[in-house]
Amino acid sequence: MNDSAGLQEWSSSMLTGERVRFRELREPDLAHLAEWWNDPAQAILQQDRVTVRPQETAAAMFRTWSKNESPSGFGYSIVNPAEKLIGHISVWGISVPERIATMAIIISPEFQDQGLGRESLQLGLRIVFDEMGAHKAELQTWSYNSRAIHLYRSLGFREEGRRRAAVFHRGEFHDQVLLGMLEEEYRAAG
Repeated sequence: MNDSAGLQEWSSSMLTGERVRFRELREPDLAHLAEWWNDPAQAILQQDRVTVRPQETAAAMFRTWSKNESPSGFGYSIVNPAEKLIGHISVWGISVPERIATMAIIISPEFQDQGLGRESLQLGLRIVFDEMGAHKAELQTWSYNSRAIHLYRSLGFREEGRRRAAVFHRGEFHDQVLLGMLEEEYRAAG
């Protein structure tokens, strides 16, 4: 196979999985993303405090994450084959010499527990390691988010540490769990 043809074939599928596809952020996405970000049941999984922000403030945050103007990260809307918005993924912070990609993902409550977050993270990891040349991918979650911890570990992320008592909810402190995956761990699992 011709080198350019092989690269073209690879790049044409780089943003597409079996049930999800990454695409640019579009203006109609913002209302949904802001709604999910401001939903207290979702905010407690994403943020260090549950607060409702003006829709435009949340929209501006997603716009910033999705500019894709820097080689150090990306932000994409996640859609299903019917082009329905199911979430958003962001990666930032890749810089020389460390080449560490920090990842974050939000999935619509309607599409949770269907394996779409898993597929989206797998697709994101493929971009992080195969296209962006990261040496490591990392993410964080709260110790009470057992569903996320289970998913991240099942993908090959390892717990690297905890920030003890890093967040306060419902009258008690909870840890922040830091997880990471090295490129060689990604390749060995692939």
